[in-house]
Amino acid sequence: MKNLFLILLLSILFTNCAQKSNDYVSLFNGENLDGWYLKIRNNDTDLAKKVFAVDNNTIHVYKDFPQEYELNTGENNTHGMIYTDKTYSKFILKFEYKWGKGIANNFDKYQYDAGVYYHVVDDKIWPKGVEYQVRYNHITDRNHTGDFWAPKMDWYTLDGKTFMPKEKGGKLLNKPGEHLALKDGVDFNALNDEWNKCEVIVMEDQYVIHKLNGKIVNMATNLPYKEGKIGFQAETAEIFYRNIEIKEFDEIVPMEKFLN
Repeated sequence: MKNLFLILLLSILFTNCAQKSNDYVSLFNGENLDGWYLKIRNNDTDLAKKVFAVDNNTIHVYKDFPQEYELNTGENNTHGMIYTDKTYSKFILKFEYKWGKGIANNFDKYQYDAGVYYHVVDDKIWPKGVEYQVRYNHITDRNHTGDFWAPKMDWYTLDGKTFMPKEKGGKLLNKPGEHLALKDGVDFNALNDEWNKCEVIVMEDQYVIHKLNGKIVNMATNLPYKEGKIGFQAETAEIFYRNIEIKEFDEIVPMEKFLN
């Protein structure tokens, strides 16, 4: 009897330790959009459901749309977001994306463009929040996934154009402009039907770290907001999102823990 009790106790402890070592919660169940709500620029709810389709365990943006939908017309009616019902403040957000073949809206200006917003404090199109940009410029073969689009934050740079960590000579810029480009030279998948792995580590308004395929590509401190909803974007091109999961924290974790 004592041995049975000991086995049960060890099993419970092992299970608890396993849960605490991960603690990620899926935000997208792969079957429907429970826990999310949709909004596009023209406020057409039926059209919004077509823009953000659930397909083979992915959120498939522009799934059943013409190959060149309202391309470069200036309409941009299907610019939109899928927002979480909940708000978050201290967390690690992970997701994967890959590009499809369709293009839409103002593709001529921003090429393959989408993004993920966090600390969203309204649900306008476009909202107030901080964006982990998801973008590929096929003209210059330049990756922009990991760029910031946000109200002004503190940021380190060497040339005033791209991120450079303090440890490598980056100088602090207090509240520079809204577009803060990532550090270049990180491997990424563009139009090859391969997935990219993305990560956002944010602790209220203290700091945020953007990662792409396991590498830190951008960082900022002194954010404009402490918390908000999370939103995935539909903009100029067909895109797939999957494996969206989050790990929340009760207290702020020092940045140094994530830099090693």
